[in-house]
Amino acid sequence: MTQIKYRVNQEIRIPEVRLIDADGEQVGIVPIKVALAKAQESEMDLVEIAPQATPPVCKIIDYGKFLYEIQKREKLQKKKQQVSVLKEIRLHPNTDTHDFDFKARHAVNFIEDGNKVKVSVIFKGRELAYTELGEALLLRFIERLQEVAKVEQEPKFEGRAMHAILAPQKGKKKK
Repeated sequence: MTQIKYRVNQEIRIPEVRLIDADGEQVGIVPIKVALAKAQESEMDLVEIAPQATPPVCKIIDYGKFLYEIQKREKLQKKKQQVSVLKEIRLHPNTDTHDFDFKARHAVNFIEDGNKVKVSVIFKGRELAYTELGEALLLRFIERLQEVAKVEQEPKFEGRAMHAILAPQKGKKKK
């Protein structure tokens, strides 16, 4: 977690600050001594929230509680971030129907788990002469998964392989 150093109480060296009290009400622009006195009076800390503003914004709050709230917010944001892994399914132009179905089921499981799937049709040796078979296979695979996935990258031929990338559809329920 990124730790930003906030200036607190006596560390604030600016002559005038824009003060926000403990209730969140804006008091206005006041001298730093008045702001510190109000903070001590309410038994809280004066924390510089926005040092770039002119004059800097300071708030009367409990500094420990303030840091805790920030950490909690960062943790929640980190939890909400979706970590997506790219899984690869490899096929050949002469892949049998059972193998095709098996790999399609695995791809559906990967997508339901929230992962992206890279579908590759690998051409070996003389199979390179039958790229249309590989393309048809790849399109059939994409069609099979269209209920749970959307095509992120259209089928593209690179070297001795044809690739397409499928991503989970938005709004689909994950396990």
